Formats: sequence, structure tokens, C-alpha cells
Amino acid sequence: MNKISVSISALALLAGSQVALADAFPKNKAGMETCVQAALQAKAGTIIKVEYKLEGKKPVYEFDIESADGTAWDVECDANTGKIVEVEQEVESADHPLFKAKATVSEEDARKTALAAYPGDIIEVEYEIEQDGAASYEFDIKTKDGKEIKVEVDATSGKIVESHQEFYQIGKE
Repeated sequence: MNKISVSISALALLAGSQVALADAFPKNKAGMETCVQAALQAKAGTIIKVEYKLEGKKPVYEFDIESADGTAWDVECDANTGKIVEVEQEVESADHPLFKAKATVSEEDARKTALAAYPGDIIEVEYEIEQDGAASYEFDIKTKDGKEIKVEVDATSGKIVESHQEFYQIGKE
């Protein structure tokens, strides 16, 4: 898979053009550039993807950052305050030792749980280590009505711990 390196100015330009296309996106106060700077302070590296989503009523940017040692991070920034609200490590598969040590629920069962709540097609899967060390599956689901929903399923309990609508993505899937 090709990695895409994106500069702060390119992200701002792309996001601005995306937001200009639709007034349906939730408005934010801090702006992407503020969140880019905060995310890179939280985890130095190269931003390879940014997503804009709504968590409850709060607009959030989620940055996928690859650090110099190759570690992948998901860093979430509150788009209204510019503050980092969550940092998770992303691992390459459910077989990664950090993930495997916590997981008792299979990916197949987690998929069934996510799709039962949000029928559609899974278009991306991520394997995450939460801030507290817990493991979770994160599924991006394209629903029957064309929305994209991020659904996080706890890899120990098998329960959905959060779900959010994603409005756009810049970078790799």
C-alpha cells in the first residue's frame, strides 16, 4: 500500500475544498491547522490520513500518524477546542502481541456485532490499542443509506464501545 505524506498546508487546502463542497459538515471553531499542530506535538511523525467525524455533537479530526520508528498512531483532536482528546496505537493485525494479549473476541464475531448494529459493507478494519491498554476492532462501515460509520468493538467484551459518523477522509484508506 502506498503511503501519502501530507503537509499542514496541503491538509488545510484539501479540507477547505472538501468543506466548501457541502454545508452538511459540522462546523468547527479551532480549524484543521490547529489540530494538525496539536496532533504532531502529541505524536511526532508523518500524517498519512485525516478523517473528520462527529462524536456525539462534537466535531473531531482523527489523524493517522506514522512515527519515525514505524509505529502507527491514531490521534484525535476536538475541532472546536484544538485539544487532543485521545491517542491510540494502531497495530497491523489481530495477531500483534499487544492486541492478542487482550483479545478474547474473534474478528469475525466483532464484525457480526458491528454489522448487526449498522448494516452495510465493511470498507476498512483497524486494530487498536487504547490508552488504557485495551484492544479494540474499529470498522468503517458504508451503510445502506450511503453514510460512513466508524464502529469500535471491544476485543475483550465484544460490545460496541462507540460509533460515529465520518464525513470525509484525506489520505490512505
